[in-house]
Amino acid sequence: MRSTYRNLLLLLLLTQFQFSFAQVKKTITGNITDGKTGETLIGASVKITGGTTAVAMTNGYGFYAVSTLQGEHDISVSFIGYKTITKHLSLSQNTRLDFILEPGNQLDEVVISSAAIDENITSPQMGLQKMSSNEIRSLPMLLGERDVMKALQLLPGIKLAGEGNSGFYVRGGATDQNLILLDEAPVYNASHLLGFFSTFNPDAIKDVTVYKEGMPAQYGGRLSSVIDIKMNEGNSKETTIEGGIGLIASRLKVEGPIVKDKGSYMISGRRTYLDAFFKLSPNKSISKNALYFYDLNAKANYKLDEKNTLFLSGYFGRDKLNLVNIFGFDWGNATVTMRWNHLYSPKLFSNTSLIYSHYSYEINNLMEDANFEVNSFIRDFNLKQDFQYSISNKHQLKFGLNAIHHTIAPGKMTATNASSVNPITYENRKGLELATYLTDEWSVSDKFKMSYGLRVSGFSVMGPGNFKTYDADGNLTETHTYSAGQSVKNYLNLEPRFSASYKLNSNSSIKAAYTRNTQNIHLMSNSMSTSPTDLYIMNSNNVRPEIADQVSTGYFRNFKDNQYEFSAEIYYKSMQHQIEYRSGADLREKDNVEADLLYGDGRAYGIELFFKKRFGKFNGWIGYTYSKTERQFDALNEGRWFNAKQDRTHDVSLVGIYKAGPRWTFSTVFVYNTGNAVTYPSGKYQVNGRTAFYYADKNGYRTPAYHRLDVSATLEGKPGKEYQSSWTFGIYNLYNRQNAFAINFKDDPDNAAKTQAVSTTLFGIIPSVTWNFKF
Repeated sequence: MRSTYRNLLLLLLLTQFQFSFAQVKKTITGNITDGKTGETLIGASVKITGGTTAVAMTNGYGFYAVSTLQGEHDISVSFIGYKTITKHLSLSQNTRLDFILEPGNQLDEVVISSAAIDENITSPQMGLQKMSSNEIRSLPMLLGERDVMKALQLLPGIKLAGEGNSGFYVRGGATDQNLILLDEAPVYNASHLLGFFSTFNPDAIKDVTVYKEGMPAQYGGRLSSVIDIKMNEGNSKETTIEGGIGLIASRLKVEGPIVKDKGSYMISGRRTYLDAFFKLSPNKSISKNALYFYDLNAKANYKLDEKNTLFLSGYFGRDKLNLVNIFGFDWGNATVTMRWNHLYSPKLFSNTSLIYSHYSYEINNLMEDANFEVNSFIRDFNLKQDFQYSISNKHQLKFGLNAIHHTIAPGKMTATNASSVNPITYENRKGLELATYLTDEWSVSDKFKMSYGLRVSGFSVMGPGNFKTYDADGNLTETHTYSAGQSVKNYLNLEPRFSASYKLNSNSSIKAAYTRNTQNIHLMSNSMSTSPTDLYIMNSNNVRPEIADQVSTGYFRNFKDNQYEFSAEIYYKSMQHQIEYRSGADLREKDNVEADLLYGDGRAYGIELFFKKRFGKFNGWIGYTYSKTERQFDALNEGRWFNAKQDRTHDVSLVGIYKAGPRWTFSTVFVYNTGNAVTYPSGKYQVNGRTAFYYADKNGYRTPAYHRLDVSATLEGKPGKEYQSSWTFGIYNLYNRQNAFAINFKDDPDNAAKTQAVSTTLFGIIPSVTWNFKF
């Protein structure tokens, strides 16, 4: 009897083996590109039917891989705004299939999505937002200049840091806690004209992806968000020229093939000319002033063969602000990215990147009694190796390595002989940031999907230099000198990532996520300092990596064949090792900023609601955020929790875009948010005949609520011509709301016992007009 059972079991195993062997799977790989320009398409959908069903999407480089059984199949490729391709396939071996999609007829509608049509339901990713360059161009902006960062701030959970400021807060994080990538290169200061505009020229931008939660493990180094921006690759079909002339800036883009259908290039430049108006003034003190910025984006790619493609891209931008005998400010970014895409096998895709990033500034105070100059920079050399391995249609494995060498010059302050300022030189600091990661995207079933992984990050503080240690009161306890290349301090952190989605039905799902992030580079800003500088510092004996743990859950639903989408997300974030200056710190008096630093905790929580209409003549969205953000430091506010400066209870954005026929497009934006949390005087007293203000709770007051309405209209040229042009007319702040940029307090000149609050406003109502062209 025992022998019979054994033989039966052996027969079943053999049958199962034969069945499994018969179920031979083959892999289809390829790239999906735009038929008009040759640009790769990110997030295009590939679906195989016939016996079995398999679905895949193109990655950030336009590559896909999907496996299915041998035999007869239908394969369809689709992307929003493009005509779907369906093809019959007899599959007997691993096959390379590249697809070229042609743009659809979109004259009667505006499509404002760059993602798969139901990705918000099916993907386990939470806190994800995507925005296309066409969508950005449809929105009214200040002085008619389209701005990627300003457009992102219209999404829930992403809050404007202030008018005239390109910085932003994401779910309670500070402005430096956002990782901004341009073709994989970090950008440390994404602003022009002191924050009025961002460094990103929308003509050069292909795709923008925002992660507010559940960042995939390949991203690291910041606590709150990732803004992943990819530049256009250039038109591999034909040479085109386009640009625009506005009230304060003009731009021009040229793109075309290096070798048709094998390589292409793109060069895009932009410059303001406010300084030209200064030079027209007969007043020499005005004509010598300078106020302008320029930026240049360039990218090239060449396909060596079906398995190898090379990319080279760069960004170079500079700002110049000079008020004669008063103030001078010069700053800019430079990035270079070299990439190699290689297909090792139908299932293993590789991207190797060498990246350079540099940000520097120079500030000149030209006042006679306090003449000084400040120089600072941060420079990175970065090596990234990323792999994507398609184990099966149920498992997509991503893994890789990252090494960044940081050099930071926190600041060098020099002064003239007549100046009252003491010269200070902060020592340069060097650090090595290493990371490795592994992520598995697992389709457990048709309804349940998971993405889980681990990032292991390490940071080594390196010599040379004198490294000081301070106690909790800021007193120096010891100093050690290290030579070049010597290790000073090492930090190691584990960063688990997890997100999951469960489809309730074909139109809705629920999701949950947990993410841990760490940050090793920190931006210090001190409004009490008379120097208008912000300092970058890295980890040290005193400064530890910042850590954030975030949990979130949400409900996602689409309506009317995915024409409408709705989401509601709830989150809670706890933060360790947050950094603040001591009260009254003056950076000009010490040669080590770490003596004036305090360390504490933070927390943030809230709910984000988002409703969007995607297609049709009229579309747009409504976003609302209710949130709370607090900090706690033993030496501040008597150790009690207080509102962080980025705390805003309510934040609302309404966006509407209407396509009124083939030539006219109208758009409007309304924003409202609770005023900033600030520290205002609670009382005053006299000292030697002078008024001194008394301050109580930190950030215990608020500025007035901020709100604004913008409108724009775009008139396209007559269709059917090779030469295309359009006019965009806009009005920023239509009802002339006097939003407060700063509020200062002084004695009432008529009654010294009373106090006046004086509000400063940057922008009232501002009209704009821009002429755009393309040929």
